[in-house]
Amino acid sequence: MRATFDRKFGVARVAELPTTPGVYLFRDADEVVVYVGKAKNLRRRLATYRNASRRKVHRKQRAIVRAASRLEVREVESERAALLLENELIRTLRPALNVAGKFDFLYPSLGLGHQGRTTLLCFSTKPEAFASLPLDWFGCFRSRVRAREAFDACAALLAHLGHAERVPAPRVHGSSVRGFRQIDGALRVELAEYLAGNGEQALRSMARALLDKPAARREAATVNASLKALTAFHATDLAPLRDALRADGRDTTHVHPSERDALFLRTG
Repeated sequence: MRATFDRKFGVARVAELPTTPGVYLFRDADEVVVYVGKAKNLRRRLATYRNASRRKVHRKQRAIVRAASRLEVREVESERAALLLENELIRTLRPALNVAGKFDFLYPSLGLGHQGRTTLLCFSTKPEAFASLPLDWFGCFRSRVRAREAFDACAALLAHLGHAERVPAPRVHGSSVRGFRQIDGALRVELAEYLAGNGEQALRSMARALLDKPAARREAATVNASLKALTAFHATDLAPLRDALRADGRDTTHVHPSERDALFLRTG
């Protein structure tokens, strides 16, 4: 790989690089960015591309060098600044060979609200599409799998506690809206606090109320699995997002997908 690297970017390219933090962009023959990376030490990091071996662990570096025709380097003042700039460039340029941070538009959010006597619960990557519904939004979340599991678990428990009903709502691919009548107003408030990452009182209240529901008792194993999933979601997603928003001085429960990764980089 050394011969290919030197032919494309110059024999002395790595030796000329600074030892400061920064980001690097590999561009193809049409000047399209194919990969963006960050480094605490630019010279040391780019040397790993030049010296990439045929081992499996270096496969991606070899692919990047083969795809690229030009190497661009941007120095910044700190490693944290490099992280933020890398995130912004990946989000806006969507380089073909990057994966992490490239698909923030797929980060889902959860919506909670009520319309008359109906409690509304929504899962979507496009909250703006549901502006016609009285929903408060929570998220967004990086893990679509965990967020969907939490949505399904919460919907299953609410179906035991109330009466599911169809909600007229926009049809958006990958989104889901559920409605439940006769959900206690106090529980709805506790659910909002739960989704905001402020504790698990809602889960304790639901667990107590479900004891009085024969169908829930018959499906005890499934109910317990749903409660465990919601407990885990609070620890892995809800509370960390709450802490990041507070650390950033934001009095809100929702961050736009385009801002989420940068928020955690700034406050992590």
